[in-house]
Amino acid sequence: MFGCFVHKYTLLKNEKHTRKEIIDHRLKQAGWNVNDRLQVIEEFNIQVSLPHEVNEPRTKYEGHQFSDYVLLGKDGQPLAVIEAKKSLVDANIGKEQAKQYCYNIQNEKGGELPFCFFTNGHDIFFWDLGNYPPKKVHGFPTRDDLERYKYIRKNRKPLVTELINSNIAGRDYQVQAIRSVMEGIDRRKRTFLLVMATGTGKTRTTIAMVDALMKAGWVERVLFLVDRIALRNQALEAFKEYLPNEPAWPKIGEKSIAKDRRIYTSTYPTMLNIIRDKDNSLSPYFFDLIVVDESHRSIYNTYQEVLDYFNTITLGLTATPTDVIDHNTFKLFECEDGIPTFAYSYEEAVNNIPSYLCDFQVMKIQTKFQEEGISKRTISLEDQKQLILEGKEVAEINFEGTDLEKKVINKGTNVTIVKEFMEECIKDPNGVLPGKTIFFCATKAHARRIEAIFDSLYPEYTGELAKVMVSDDPRVYGKGGLLHQFTHNDMPRIAISVDMLDTGIDVRELVNLVFVKPVFSYTKFWQMIGRGTRLLERTKIKPWCPEKDIFLIMDCWDNFEYFKLNPKGKELKAQIPLPVRFAGIRIDKIEKALEKNKTEIAQKEIEKLRTQISELPTKSVVIQDSRTDLAKAKEDNFWSHLTYEKFDFLRHTIKPLFRTVSQTDFKAMRFQKDVLEVSLTHLSEENEKFEILKENIITIVSELPLSINIVAKHTSFLKQILTNHYWSIITDNGFDELSEIISPLIKFREQRFQSDGPAKLNLQDVLKTKEMVEFGPRNEAVSITKYREMVEEKIAELTERNPILQRLKSGITISEEEAQQLAEELYEEDPHITESLLRKVYKHQRAKFIQFIKHILGIEILESFDEQVSKAVQQFIVEHTNLTSRQIEFLNLLKNYIIERGIIEKRDLIQAPFTIIHPKGIRGIFSPSEIQDILTLTETFAA
Repeated sequence: MFGCFVHKYTLLKNEKHTRKEIIDHRLKQAGWNVNDRLQVIEEFNIQVSLPHEVNEPRTKYEGHQFSDYVLLGKDGQPLAVIEAKKSLVDANIGKEQAKQYCYNIQNEKGGELPFCFFTNGHDIFFWDLGNYPPKKVHGFPTRDDLERYKYIRKNRKPLVTELINSNIAGRDYQVQAIRSVMEGIDRRKRTFLLVMATGTGKTRTTIAMVDALMKAGWVERVLFLVDRIALRNQALEAFKEYLPNEPAWPKIGEKSIAKDRRIYTSTYPTMLNIIRDKDNSLSPYFFDLIVVDESHRSIYNTYQEVLDYFNTITLGLTATPTDVIDHNTFKLFECEDGIPTFAYSYEEAVNNIPSYLCDFQVMKIQTKFQEEGISKRTISLEDQKQLILEGKEVAEINFEGTDLEKKVINKGTNVTIVKEFMEECIKDPNGVLPGKTIFFCATKAHARRIEAIFDSLYPEYTGELAKVMVSDDPRVYGKGGLLHQFTHNDMPRIAISVDMLDTGIDVRELVNLVFVKPVFSYTKFWQMIGRGTRLLERTKIKPWCPEKDIFLIMDCWDNFEYFKLNPKGKELKAQIPLPVRFAGIRIDKIEKALEKNKTEIAQKEIEKLRTQISELPTKSVVIQDSRTDLAKAKEDNFWSHLTYEKFDFLRHTIKPLFRTVSQTDFKAMRFQKDVLEVSLTHLSEENEKFEILKENIITIVSELPLSINIVAKHTSFLKQILTNHYWSIITDNGFDELSEIISPLIKFREQRFQSDGPAKLNLQDVLKTKEMVEFGPRNEAVSITKYREMVEEKIAELTERNPILQRLKSGITISEEEAQQLAEELYEEDPHITESLLRKVYKHQRAKFIQFIKHILGIEILESFDEQVSKAVQQFIVEHTNLTSRQIEFLNLLKNYIIERGIIEKRDLIQAPFTIIHPKGIRGIFSPSEIQDILTLTETFAA
């Protein structure tokens, strides 16, 4: 009996400890005063009584229940219930109990159902009963958070009836994407992934979605995350343009986050720093929706902590083709079987009628040195003589083509590429200078060399033709900055970029992309191509811009061939962060010391490891999420007897947490890691490995500059380290001394290279290969464009001397006989001008020959049948933005059916292929009035 009493007392004591030491503190962090009974009531008394008509047995919970905590609203009514369990048990044990308390409080008090929390202090779960399943969260909400959640829950409207602003995003696929997400939200899904080709309007689609969610009362605050400042500014401007009445952050000059905005745009690092800051006051419940732009590996490798911190609906955006998206991206957004919420590909956008994106043409350019390398065999005799005069051994020059811009820099190769570009690029209306162009370079130094070549070859443009744009140059940003000049002004025409312009930047005027570096990531490759895919509306063409119906890619490094052979590119191996490796070596050393009975060394390293663990960033969500595991590692008795299981726990559970370490001197840590590693080999008596690692330490120490006073103070010790005697007598404490004294000096280390970097040559290079590459969704687009140009030029030329064409252009009607005569005369001039070819090129199977001629002469616009159908269906969707995603899918199928067959009858709508969407065809997904509207639409295309 006494034992039972002690056990019960211990349980109560543990739960009380959990509450007082952990939960009370975390409630205080969220702004709750546990001692104020107008805010928090502990051991809240719930009167439970079952209705007489319920024929169920009475339960042990009937009568009185006592909830650990109830959080009260400003009106004194219960807002939330918290069920606390002791810190060493699973928080889920309190799940059902907490739920019952919530429903019983509602039955007793009436009014709103309280929000539900259950916790063991370390792990907190939030349960919006009847709406969402339980979700692990990182902290308690503030009173304002709960009041806001309560208001949203009570006042939000069904999304199925919410209209979408087609002035923001009115294309059929954009409406379908928005509707797909909104239908998912209505079904209480919380994570979504949209895969939309670059240039198809991901940002506008997102803004229209945010607009609809805000109007329906589901969302009050939105966070739009990007990976670069330029993209943040671009997104911010887009939100201001389309939602001008929604206050946005940041404004110019703002650094600290404001709490009174509705739209927030931020880079991942900025938001990570905000939530990790020791003075962070940003609640995990602050945002209702997070949009993750360009969702890719870096999110879940580095910044998933941001997504984990906030309790929100999460929307991922990516332009990466579905078949090459990393499986972890699908997992992050809970997309089963690799199927995103909605996808719209580049091919679909290009092949749409009319096209939504611009197709491209690829020209492969390679020089002799790129293909054959630089050696005595490939260097011209003239250049060989010059090298000899310079005192260089020609026989010693031997580089592969792939060594260019790595081991060797040859000015002549870059000169050849620049000259060829200027010859072959798409030019402005004057036919002299290139249209807007991006050069993708390998390094910043490479970019500066390309810029210098443009300035040298074309001095008449006074250094304004081409400009280097890199992210660490402050002159790039802001109004009047280099990027603004490139986008809005005549000059510069060429942006020379290293990474900065690879993704996200929206410059519709781009007509040339030049790859002067190899690319190994398929995702990045398509993002780079995406810079040129946006169409340029004829009404917005600036004087220096050519009309854009296609853009040119000049591939100087055979990237297209590489990705034909390696569709997914090169898989990059995940790197283990330095702090994780450092901790891992220390764990290995502890185990080795115990194995060799070196208890003093083991104890010393244990203390250091425990210090490292205690210094992990407590504000990190990853660390907060691992409180239970860390609590175990902080117990003294854990370290008293380290078993195999405990080492396994340290390696697989504790060691990975060191990836969160960011605020430290990594140069010093790298040296500490090297010293620790060499001390482990010394302890393990691995003599060969010890010698190799020792030489590395000696090299590093020898590169410390004695000209700096703080280094010179240790001259005597530094000289000792360089002697064999020092290493022959070193002890484990000696390694500690070495690490302690030298690591703070590493930041002064001078890297001394045997050479001055890559070899620099200025050898004449020549073009070896220049060919068009067939690559893209519509290879025939080039020939069609050229054909149209040829026909239009020929008719313009003939109009000067053909009386029938002259009469037609003057608006005089001609007879059938004259039309036939004109067709014969044109055919004699050029046998390619036929009615059948014109129908194919202008995509109108019903038009007559004379209609094409009138169209070319500008007398009347001939809209293709395909365009007529597409525009009519598009307009129907825009006018009916309450359509579901499945209804939009049906209408797109209807559009393709009419385009393919040229006609549709009423009975077709209840047969295949429409029965794929619903067994009853149109009757299964549209109301009678909607069916009548669709039938009216189809009558437009009757023969």
